[in-house]
Amino acid sequence: MKLDAIRTRLAAHAPDRAEILGRDRASVALVLRDGAVSAELLLIERARREGDPWSGHMALPGGRLAPEERSSRVAAARETFEEVGLDLTDAEYLGRLDDRAGNPRVSPRLLVSAHAFHLPGDPPLRLDPREVQTAFWFPLADLHDESRHVEHVIPQLPDVRFPGIVVGRPDRHVVWGLTLRILDHLLQVVDDPFRRTWGDTSRFRGV
Repeated sequence: MKLDAIRTRLAAHAPDRAEILGRDRASVALVLRDGAVSAELLLIERARREGDPWSGHMALPGGRLAPEERSSRVAAARETFEEVGLDLTDAEYLGRLDDRAGNPRVSPRLLVSAHAFHLPGDPPLRLDPREVQTAFWFPLADLHDESRHVEHVIPQLPDVRFPGIVVGRPDRHVVWGLTLRILDHLLQVVDDPFRRTWGDTSRFRGV
């Protein structure tokens, strides 16, 4: 899908904003650029840190709101700059997706907002190695490549199979969980949903 179509459909989307008092807040950025085949999305591989349940996982740039922050959009831009060195201050703001609850097993009080931005050209990345191992651009069109669709297993739950999408090395770069739920929602909003033969969205809701 091209940027023009994404821009139009996100502008028409009225996001569900779950402004619930007492919830912890986090925010992520869907940073998009123009690609040869389709728009491309920036994905990060989190740094490996002992005690971090999401250590080494694929994700979107983002993190928790600082105590003084009231805007999830500002927080998404701040975290993106801190993690990968991209300044979204003058980026084109495309819109907001529906808020999502975090993993009930790990972060039952967490509420996550997602904001989409467009950056022209090929902006350089400056990774913070304390937060990010690698980062790369991935074509949105390739999310529909069914050869990439896998059942993903995490060490904490070896008997559970989660839907996932391979975006790089099969043993390392798999999008799953909350990040996949956010991408699933993005594709629905821009009218380019997963095929139900693989991506029955009910499979994503509890991940």
